[in-house]
Amino acid sequence: MKTKIILLLLTLVALLVTACDQGTASAQDPKVLRLGHIQSESNAWHKGSVKFAELVEEKTNGTVKVEVYPSSTLGADRDLIEGMQIGSVDFALVAGVMSNFYQPYSILELPYLFEDLDHLEEFVYGAKGEQLQEDMLEATGVRGLEFWLRGPRELTTNKRVESPEDLKGVKIRVPNIEASVEGWTAMGASPTPMNFGEVYSSLQTGVIDAQENPIAFTASARIHEVQDYLVKTDHVFGYVQLLMSEKTFQGLTEEEKEAVIEAAKEAREYQNELVFSEEEAALQEMLDQGVEVIEVDQEPFRKAVQEVNEKLANKYGRELYDTIQEMRE
Repeated sequence: MKTKIILLLLTLVALLVTACDQGTASAQDPKVLRLGHIQSESNAWHKGSVKFAELVEEKTNGTVKVEVYPSSTLGADRDLIEGMQIGSVDFALVAGVMSNFYQPYSILELPYLFEDLDHLEEFVYGAKGEQLQEDMLEATGVRGLEFWLRGPRELTTNKRVESPEDLKGVKIRVPNIEASVEGWTAMGASPTPMNFGEVYSSLQTGVIDAQENPIAFTASARIHEVQDYLVKTDHVFGYVQLLMSEKTFQGLTEEEKEAVIEAAKEAREYQNELVFSEEEAALQEMLDQGVEVIEVDQEPFRKAVQEVNEKLANKYGRELYDTIQEMRE
């Protein structure tokens, strides 16, 4: 009888030790978060995302792990934003499509809004850019962590374009953003909103004739294989935003929140340096593939969109528009 009682006690102790071990292991399991974007693994967005993931794991001592999903694996831009709102996606890199969820972002998509890269940086890294992100968070439940810079958007086409008149009848893919649609219509083209993942095949089959994106973005998607000309319009000095679900953010400890914010800033610096070094290499790759670069007088393109810009400024944020314009001075 005593032997049975001893064996029973030993069994109970073993079960308690196992339960404690499992509880400890569970407590030590990292929080695994997902980051999605639409670019390929060769793009600076992805490399910046990987750097961000490394920094988060390092700064949280392994309590938070970020898994990166490129090439629209978690969905297109709209899917990623909606996922962050409900908490099924934790982080995403999204550019202008955010304007469909928070209208003042539409101002940032106006063609020829920013004079150059310095003008853009002055805004997004200043007090006005911070306020814009805070307002977006309140309205959407999506937190803006950092603005990452991009090269200027350029036109690629299979028709030689030197002026807005040459765009007549050109079917151009644009993101599903009102400023892009109306801007290119004003410049004379026939814009077609389309997810970026469909662009290569649509150019290949003639569904569209042209597209517009930063050079590195265009090259990483191999668009130059199905386009003849790169037209240096510099029509948008833009950004991509590292965004985070507020539901996910509030589920972190205070130390983890601070680590994520620090990691986002360091990853921004890494990506910004990388993207412009890759821009040069991407341009050379396109030249080597036989793409012809056309330097155009940008002033006629700029004048063509001014009426559209004024109209959309009144619709989406005259104060924000005027603030950015005043920074030119």
